[in-house]
Amino acid sequence: MRKILLIGAGLSTPSLIKYLLDNAEKENWEVIIADVNTDLINERIQGHPRAKALKMDIFNDEQRANEIRHADIVISMLPARFHHLVAKCCIRFGKDMVTASYVSGEVKEMNEAAKEKGIILLNEIGLDPGIDHMSAMRVIDEIKASGAEMVSFRSSTGGLVAPRYDNNPWNYKFTWNPRNVVVAGQGGAVFIRKGMYKHIPYHRLFMRTDRIFIDGYGEFEVYPNRDSLKYREAYGLDDIPTMFRGTIRRPGFARTWNLLVQLGLTDDSFVMEKSEELSNRDFVRTFLRYERNISLEKQLARYLNISEDSHDMYKLRWLGLLDDTKLKLKNATPAQLLQKILERKWQLEPEDRDMIVMRHQFIFRKDEKLKEIISTMVVEGKDNVHTAMAQTVGLPVGIATKMILNGEIVATGIHIPTSKLIYQPVLKELEEYGIVFSEKEGDYIIQS
Repeated sequence: MRKILLIGAGLSTPSLIKYLLDNAEKENWEVIIADVNTDLINERIQGHPRAKALKMDIFNDEQRANEIRHADIVISMLPARFHHLVAKCCIRFGKDMVTASYVSGEVKEMNEAAKEKGIILLNEIGLDPGIDHMSAMRVIDEIKASGAEMVSFRSSTGGLVAPRYDNNPWNYKFTWNPRNVVVAGQGGAVFIRKGMYKHIPYHRLFMRTDRIFIDGYGEFEVYPNRDSLKYREAYGLDDIPTMFRGTIRRPGFARTWNLLVQLGLTDDSFVMEKSEELSNRDFVRTFLRYERNISLEKQLARYLNISEDSHDMYKLRWLGLLDDTKLKLKNATPAQLLQKILERKWQLEPEDRDMIVMRHQFIFRKDEKLKEIISTMVVEGKDNVHTAMAQTVGLPVGIATKMILNGEIVATGIHIPTSKLIYQPVLKELEEYGIVFSEKEGDYIIQS
């Protein structure tokens, strides 16, 4: 029996765990799921005979080494900053590893060691990164094979709430790690547009939005996401004049979120004094100048240069920012305090369903004409456990794990899924789960 060691059983793992257990009998797998919370694991596996719950402290070197030594393959679904601990052990014992996270600098340095051991460390095989790479490369490879020249590639993804359950003024609820939402974009963004490099600092990031339209779902806005340039080489688009990756939200989200940024509430660089004593109002007031005879509402509106009666102000009040609710969070940064406020308002209710939206735009020159392909994917969650986020992150990980165990992926070293040998079968199987792209091709009309 082949042993799969899955480390981490968080929000993005339910569909992965289900996939592994659904295939366990046929593939002759034992699935060992390790986490600090065994109650959570047992809730996921429901007594499945091929599954085993294991309490694991990732910082326990002896336990980590022992479990990895006895596995046939390791899946790390830990926070990204811990993957290098798992990768080191995988190299030490010659075990393949799969993860949905970005390739970190520490993991990247292990490339040669992994090759020497004859193992693959497959990264970025989730949603974004993951499905975005695979679906983009499928079209890019087809465009190149036709003899055309790529001149622009724009790709955006968003985790949102499905329209039927979109019932708050922000048109948003948490569908993944709330902390990652609060601190998103703090490194700024860089992309290239018509041959000119664009560097967007954090304090300007949410002012730089574009609009897109997706059939059946309406209008969205997109703001720049991290470093778009690093994927030029990975996608074989080194000389492309335009390369952009973005994050999708509903219109108006970025404008109001930018007010929180400008106020300082997303700052994660310092701990606030006596944070456990602060109310929501106190928290906001600490970022404003002292004005004795002016209401907090008027101060805030004036500082942000918005009307007290504006929709933006309504959205800030709706969050509870001006309430007297005690935060009761000790030694907290502003970002952590804001996260606690948001978690009270942006949580998915038991009956809610989330939605993943992904859109690629390919512009290419063929026969002296500019052509365009728009490729879109929309996935709605099944329930509040098997969410769209859990499906689109977990299923590619499970499929790739199966392929490695069955010898269908034989590469060694550090890889992301941009090879046809990986993306073609993974995308094909994803279609069986309703994760499908629709594509429209036509002449490209140059925008003024």
